[in-house]
Amino acid sequence: MSSYGSAPAPDTSPPPSSKKTTAKKSTGKLSDKQKADLKKHMAQHKDLKDMTPSQLKSHRMKMMVRMRRGLSLQKAHKEIMKK
Repeated sequence: MSSYGSAPAPDTSPPPSSKKTTAKKSTGKLSDKQKADLKKHMAQHKDLKDMTPSQLKSHRMKMMVRMRRGLSLQKAHKEIMKK
């Protein structure tokens, strides 16, 4: 008969390391400069009247997601317009 509580299993997980200094792109909120750039970019689209209001909102959301990942305004726009 086996005893369930006799000896705990050894911990096989690696010890926590404090060397996690991998370069991650910043995620989270947009900086004030990014917000201003995006606002200017969206104003240009609004002036051109090349998109409907729902398309403008969708484009803005897509731009914000990519800019939070660390892409520049130009790279984010280029990536969206490729599709």
